[in-house]
Amino acid sequence: MKKLPSVLGVLAVLLMATATQAQQMKMNADVPFEFVAGDRAYPAGEYSLKALAVNNAVLQITNVEKGASSFLLSNGCRNATPSTQTKLVFRRIGDEYFLEQVWIEGRESGRQIPVSRTETQLVRNHEKAEVVIVAASLSN
Repeated sequence: MKKLPSVLGVLAVLLMATATQAQQMKMNADVPFEFVAGDRAYPAGEYSLKALAVNNAVLQITNVEKGASSFLLSNGCRNATPSTQTKLVFRRIGDEYFLEQVWIEGRESGRQIPVSRTETQLVRNHEKAEVVIVAASLSN
């Protein structure tokens, strides 16, 4: 009988870990233009994005063709209604594209990429920004 609380505790931890795993983000997207995420530039191509931390704060972005990976810190963001599609949201300023947000269909929460130095400078120069959406698909 003394082991029952321990067993229940272990089961609770396993269930929470499974629920967290189910909420983790994994997606693929074909980005048709060069872009900046964080303070790094990426060429056009097919990318895989995967959340690594329990709270999805660290995103691994992999160029599928080159096999090169890097890591991005992200912040949580919310929308009043669930996203209608799995997507990457970019902000285009002049001829440059900046990864701004990552959303999964059906979720009210997404990931926000911090503004890069280059993007901050372009905004200071009063460059006009435009939102560009790239459709993505969930992956295993």
